[in-house]
Amino acid sequence: MYFRKINMLSDLPAERAILAGVFRYGSEAYYDVCDIISESTFTDESNSVLYSCMKHVLEVDDTRSLDAPTMMSAAKELGLSDFFNSQEVQHMSSVMKFPVLLPNVRKFAAKVRKLEIARMMHDQLELTQEKYLEIKGDEPIAKILGMAEEGVMDITSMVAGEDESPTQMFDDVEEHLEELCETPVDQIGISTGFPRYDYAIGGGFRKGTVNVIGARPKTGKTLLADNMGINIAKQGIPVLNLDTEMRKEDHQHRMMAMLSQVPINDIETGAFAKNPATKKKVMDAAREVNNLPYYFKSIGGASFEEQTAIMRRWISRVVGLNDKGKANDCVIIYDYLKLMDSAEIKGDMKEFQILGFMITALHNLSLKYEVPILTFIQLNRDGITKESTDTASGSDRIIWLCSNFTIYKRKSDEEIAKDGPENGNRKLVPVIARHGEGLEPGDYINAELKGPYAKVVEGKTAFELDNGYDNDSDGDYFGDDEDVPFK
Repeated sequence: MYFRKINMLSDLPAERAILAGVFRYGSEAYYDVCDIISESTFTDESNSVLYSCMKHVLEVDDTRSLDAPTMMSAAKELGLSDFFNSQEVQHMSSVMKFPVLLPNVRKFAAKVRKLEIARMMHDQLELTQEKYLEIKGDEPIAKILGMAEEGVMDITSMVAGEDESPTQMFDDVEEHLEELCETPVDQIGISTGFPRYDYAIGGGFRKGTVNVIGARPKTGKTLLADNMGINIAKQGIPVLNLDTEMRKEDHQHRMMAMLSQVPINDIETGAFAKNPATKKKVMDAAREVNNLPYYFKSIGGASFEEQTAIMRRWISRVVGLNDKGKANDCVIIYDYLKLMDSAEIKGDMKEFQILGFMITALHNLSLKYEVPILTFIQLNRDGITKESTDTASGSDRIIWLCSNFTIYKRKSDEEIAKDGPENGNRKLVPVIARHGEGLEPGDYINAELKGPYAKVVEGKTAFELDNGYDNDSDGDYFGDDEDVPFK
């Protein structure tokens, strides 16, 4: 392994801080940095060996603590036991005592990774310079110019993670179609439990997409998130709900009300226990969801970098990655996009720039791991009357990068009267559906928000109600409704 003997393009204190963070915080810190650094990132050989041993331990069992005996055992397993002389043991001890806070570990990792890229570019340019000294003057101009471009592009491609060159578009299409024939699927994406909404956006939440729902304050967007989240978790698909405002207990009470159909106030106050039958309903609901793969974290007050680190750790530790390095089936709910502290956000940035930065980060994370993300935004005042992209508060980038943009709002008195009170007090309007058919202009999906029971139930579309569609035979593409939507 190659290590520099000089301090050019290196930061030894930053390297120590990374190692100290992993020593102190274990897998929490390791999962924060393992996607951007490797053993080669360290310019000091001692630091590189320590990281190798840490990686060996934590990737076998990420619950283990990293003490001196564990590290020595890992070194022996890696054939590095001869490396740990008294001087190296002393170095390890000093690293363990190095002061560092968990939120700063990834920042140090990013710094040393950038320095590594700079070293790679420096070395490549030196190699290119040597090649230019061999030029005889007989070479085509294109070759002379291409010598510099080739080296830079090789590194750029490697840093970007592009391991493969572009392939012919249809070279494997027959094989892919045969696979679909042998293993057909009922739905492309992950179902939200709202069939009409799934249909409109193209089959539910697809891999590598950011799905945005906009609503005015106090419309019940968090209740909608809870309903979709529990519907997904019931399919055995892990869900991570990150909430910037509410506590875990608040969500628990809502979900118990939703599943038991006991008023949420009775659950919050404990009044449900006065009636044995009511108590049984609530406790049965609790037992029903006890083992569901539904995860929650209150992220109020955390920086945006900390929040995305939580997502990455959850994907690595809970969901897992497939052989292509992508996440297994899961959904992340981020409630919601708003102004947030960030080390990468400058003080003079405008609101739209901050929200643009956040949606870009979510978009990149979603693509990298192929994870569907559901997030929410506040609609501006135009959202009271309009149903268009103009209602999205903040950045145009939200609209550019999302796969679906849906407005969730209260129905007007006129709409309730037209549709009938039994057909709900809310509506879902898919404004953008890049993978789906959406709805016709003026159409919307009826929904009933049952506030006391924290439940949102999907109904027919306005178009279906206007035309009296009841089932498939009537031309209803959503299939036969076996029950009354809002019973």
